[in-house]
Amino acid sequence: QVQLVESGGGLVQAGGSLRLSCVASGRIFRVNFMGWYRRAPGEQRELVAGINSEGSTNYADSVKDRFTISRDNAKNTVTLQMNSLKPEDTAVYYCAANVNTVLVPSKTYWGQGTQVTVSS
Repeated sequence: QVQLVESGGGLVQAGGSLRLSCVASGRIFRVNFMGWYRRAPGEQRELVAGINSEGSTNYADSVKDRFTISRDNAKNTVTLQMNSLKPEDTAVYYCAANVNTVLVPSKTYWGQGTQVTVSS
């Protein structure tokens, strides 16, 4: 079993910054893709940013040049630095990781979600 634990959400004023972190733990053989998704009220879940094991990244157009995703492969952690936050960034943010374990190849696991609220 693999667990993802997120931290770093909260309330911030528009223009401010927040840093989200997520650590994967368990009987992990290899962590492949790691990413951050978000779901705003009444909206579908969307990919915010992703990073593969080689460090290649991709971002939603709405967050390019404001958010930066990074990972530490040795610690199985992924971080999302969010700058110049806007009210429309308000959502529950979820960490996701595609993991190979000894028993289960290539399964995606999800964190519990962390609330990010940006006030205008």
